[in-house]
Amino acid sequence: MESPLEKYVVAHTPAPEEALEWIEARTNVRTNYPQMLTGPVQGRLLRMLVELTGAERVLEIGTFTGYSAACMALGLPEGGHVDTVEINDELEDLIREGWERAGVAGRISLHIADAREWLKAASAGYDLVYLDADKREYPAFFSLVLPLVKPGGLIVADDVLQGGKVYADPMPGDAQTKGLAAFNDMAASDPRVEVVMLPLYDGISLIRKKY
Repeated sequence: MESPLEKYVVAHTPAPEEALEWIEARTNVRTNYPQMLTGPVQGRLLRMLVELTGAERVLEIGTFTGYSAACMALGLPEGGHVDTVEINDELEDLIREGWERAGVAGRISLHIADAREWLKAASAGYDLVYLDADKREYPAFFSLVLPLVKPGGLIVADDVLQGGKVYADPMPGDAQTKGLAAFNDMAASDPRVEVVMLPLYDGISLIRKKY
């Protein structure tokens, strides 16, 4: 159930397209963890970031049901493209139908693969990367993704606060929390980037590559 804050924020954010509402509804029916979906507010933020940066090449790590990829594709300029990598192929039919409904299927390539292996062979030149996959792997993803991002490009990392676990004292020792804490420290201390961590939802880091 939405909190009063969430309801207020949603009410003051542009309503998502009908196709995005369809993806959200099908996610609630077809998946065990629908809360993993990037919702309408974060989706609109991603779309706006694509629009503001003028990103033409976008990479997403963690497709889930395709909602966030569709949002970013809707913000692309003419000729822009999204590559999205997902290890689980069970929801491919839902993903592709959602993109067709949103009119963005031609702007997105779905790669069913282990992201770490896919990234090792990927070509550089991405303007924006959205990271929303296995939190244990965030440090590895950061190391593999950063060389693929253009100078001045942006990495958007979701769920970086892990429900407050990353700053709890003592910090829990589960692999997800440890992975996120290591990632946050890596990004904050890397001279090649600058980071702004936003306490939105479960935490979003905006990481700009300086050179």
